[in-house]
Amino acid sequence: MPDRPTNSAAAGREPLGVDDLHQLVLKSLDDDQAVEVVSIPLEGKSNIADHMVIASGRSTRQVASMAAKLSERIKERRGRAPRLEGLPAADWVLVDADDVIIHLFRPEVRSFYNLERMWAFGDDAPKTAGAAPAG
Repeated sequence: MPDRPTNSAAAGREPLGVDDLHQLVLKSLDDDQAVEVVSIPLEGKSNIADHMVIASGRSTRQVASMAAKLSERIKERRGRAPRLEGLPAADWVLVDADDVIIHLFRPEVRSFYNLERMWAFGDDAPKTAGAAPAG
């Protein structure tokens, strides 16, 4: 089976690197008012992706909207849409953008599955994205 292309240069777009894709995901979730955004670095720990981002929406409608907008923004930059699982129910939507995997949850579903704990490796605590210092 041939490898999937890693960039969209053939479509006339600049290749989107892993870090740029990760920042695009974080910005999109921030723009869409995602709650409790956590980014877990996976590079060197798993071969499924370099980053896993977990976020919550306040309702199924918000989760579905965040997933749709994120998919469109990634497609706009990469030239192909990420794979989506979990729509239209939108309790838990998986957005597979190859190097960055995004899990979008309703808060109750996120608490039940607790992916942050499952993917925490040793002393490596997940990094909360965009968190302002207390004070």
